[in-house]
Amino acid sequence: MSIGRLATASGVAIDTIRFYEKEGLLPPAERSAAGYRQFDGQALRRLQFVREAKQLGFSLDEIRQLLALSTDREAGVQGVQQRARQRLIELDQRIRELTRMREALAGLVEACPGQGDPEHCPILMSLQGRVCHPSESDRES
Repeated sequence: MSIGRLATASGVAIDTIRFYEKEGLLPPAERSAAGYRQFDGQALRRLQFVREAKQLGFSLDEIRQLLALSTDREAGVQGVQQRARQRLIELDQRIRELTRMREALAGLVEACPGQGDPEHCPILMSLQGRVCHPSESDRES
């Protein structure tokens, strides 16, 4: 199939397909007599693999490793599980970070009156590195 048909079938942009081919995530495509790339079903399956792995948060380097492990009959499944377990740990850490950030921002939003002098806005004070305690801004209002 042509690169356009592959893009449509996989939901991946043509430029992305070219990039993946350049980066080795897709093997080099066969070329027609006119020089056009010709892809087979294997390329479509590989693109779907890359898309799904990206949706799970794997980087392109990690995806490259997963692709290599997918053909390793001896250590492949164990290696894939180890990388997935590591990715899960990283996601859990990121969730904790995002939760902490959300709680901090929610506290600032709650403390901000939404009007008045910007000098006393808890959000702006925090972004400027000035310590703001909600009770202080309440007293100053």
